[in-house]
Amino acid sequence: MMRERGTTAGDARDDDPLLRVENLRTTFATETGTVRAVDGVSFDVERGETVGLVGESGAGKSVTARSLVGLVEDPGRVVGGSVRLDGAELTDNTEAEWRDVRGGRIAMVFQDPLSRLNPVYTVGNQIEEALRIHRGLRGAAAREKAVELLEDVGIPDAARRAEAYPHEFSGGMCQRAVIAVALACDPDLLVCDEPTTALDVTIQAQILDLLDDLRAERDLAVLFITHDMGVVAEVCDRVNVMYAGEIVERAGVVDLFERPKHPYTQGLLDAVPARTARGERLATIEGEVPTPTEPATACRFAPRCPRAFDACHSVHPTGVAVSAGADDHTAACLHYPADAAQDDAVERHRERDGSANADADAEGGAE
Repeated sequence: MMRERGTTAGDARDDDPLLRVENLRTTFATETGTVRAVDGVSFDVERGETVGLVGESGAGKSVTARSLVGLVEDPGRVVGGSVRLDGAELTDNTEAEWRDVRGGRIAMVFQDPLSRLNPVYTVGNQIEEALRIHRGLRGAAAREKAVELLEDVGIPDAARRAEAYPHEFSGGMCQRAVIAVALACDPDLLVCDEPTTALDVTIQAQILDLLDDLRAERDLAVLFITHDMGVVAEVCDRVNVMYAGEIVERAGVVDLFERPKHPYTQGLLDAVPARTARGERLATIEGEVPTPTEPATACRFAPRCPRAFDACHSVHPTGVAVSAGADDHTAACLHYPADAAQDDAVERHRERDGSANADADAEGGAE
């Protein structure tokens, strides 16, 4: 069930979002070629809202997250585009500047929480270390704040638990502790990369509720990365569907679930067990996500798409409004805009893709 959308402390917005990502491109140089893991991704996140980035493994979701915080490891590098936090460009940061941003204004919560905690230090010590580095707290003040943060994330008997080591925590408790470490920096943006994947269903629901409560209480912006459409329905306000390094559909969560437009999005939703009638065979998307090694000259989903037609194999679709006046719901699919003749729609995508490529070439020449 999709969560109710209520008011938050961030209802009064500035004109610009907290996070704005435009035409982000991240590549990996390999022996067999250059992998275009993130290929022209654009989205934004406002304070007090949760924006989803959803897709299969290999879609480029986690690389996108790491690109936002300067954590792309060799042989990868961000080769183009813009990432702005409160209007400040991040892609040209020095490592020292990145350290101020990471854990300070942006914090990350990963899957497999036990591997994110140091086994030789108590949970309390690790929260205190984050408080010392990012907020200058030491001694009794740091310990008091660490206990308070453990209480905030729902850990009972927090003062005693602060003295425990990670291996003494359950998986759900470890994830709560990781969230406490992230909150120690009082971030503006929380990037959650599959934070509930390693947890059982009951604990997953508790962690999702916790993250949603923290978002509302602290006016946090949350970027939530997942492959699970059920999780998207539970926590997200807006959704970006990602495939082979590109965003293929974006919409408000209710609109996306009730009126999915891109065939890939439709396939993801058809594969959700809760949407399959008892006794019916669970739907699947045949094939695998391709590894993009060349600039897109066609629809990357076309080989797997049940609605593909000839132009899909020769024209690269770009995100367009699915119909007139639906600017907040876009799909990178040659079937849209739905109110345009098919030939006209194809030509619109062809022209938009040509302009986008010219802009990317100009940016690349300026690097």
